[in-house]
Amino acid sequence: MGDTSLFATVLLPIALALIMGTLGLSLTPADFKRVVVRPRGVFIGLGNLVILSPLLAFAIAELYRLDAGMAAGLVLLGASPGGTLANLLTHLARGDTALSITMTAISSVAAVVTVPVFLTLAVNHFDAPVKDDVDMLGVVARVFAITILPLSIGMWLRSRDPARAAAAEPKAKRIAAAVFVAIVVGVVVDQFDTVTDNFAELALATLTLNVAAMAGSFTIARLARLDERQSTAIAMELGIHNAALAIAVGTTVADVLTIPAAVYSSLMFITAGAFARVMFRRNGGAKTQPEPAPA
Repeated sequence: MGDTSLFATVLLPIALALIMGTLGLSLTPADFKRVVVRPRGVFIGLGNLVILSPLLAFAIAELYRLDAGMAAGLVLLGASPGGTLANLLTHLARGDTALSITMTAISSVAAVVTVPVFLTLAVNHFDAPVKDDVDMLGVVARVFAITILPLSIGMWLRSRDPARAAAAEPKAKRIAAAVFVAIVVGVVVDQFDTVTDNFAELALATLTLNVAAMAGSFTIARLARLDERQSTAIAMELGIHNAALAIAVGTTVADVLTIPAAVYSSLMFITAGAFARVMFRRNGGAKTQPEPAPA
């Protein structure tokens, strides 16, 4: 890949911070309390996100014998948290949106640890061509700045004036989503030649990761006796990774690490959209498991 672009280094992190801030506007401490009140769905979903997904990425990179840089980039993608657009698709699929939002928020916080750790493991395992050793502190700081900080600001604004935040939330989400999509398209267009040059090598690997993660997480959730609405939310979190975060972090280490996320972004909405359509019909008559009252 050529020199790191303005899109990936400046505009994409800003857009990502904006959309994380709007997620914060929709969150209250009660969403995090759900981990205690209704832990099974959250723990199973987060387990899939922080363990199943990156391990699948490692296995798929080995299976397809990806070049070292591409393999490490695939693991970086697999270790990235669920994206906020997963919340929207979960809602459209009549899934458990509250569970989806909770998983996105908590996995975004956990990303401060999981992303640098799995990125370092992948770079070392595949001997990826990075200029220097991964700057763990730098990656942690970047993840913190574009996820936790704006998420916290959004929650703080909501706590200060809940009514105003609730009124502003729908418009803020639409604006943030539009900006997010525009910037991701900008990154892909900016690096179009590189993405297309590597599309054949990466398309099958990224598609395999996407489908295997969604199918595996949905199956695990159902085996754990979660209802279909909860299982839909968990599968969607695994299908719509925060590829923008992977790109934003990858540019700080080596541009080659961003290519799998760019290719994944062009495919994930097709498979996740098809899954949402199927589950929309199945969840139409589904009954939600009763949520226990807080103690």
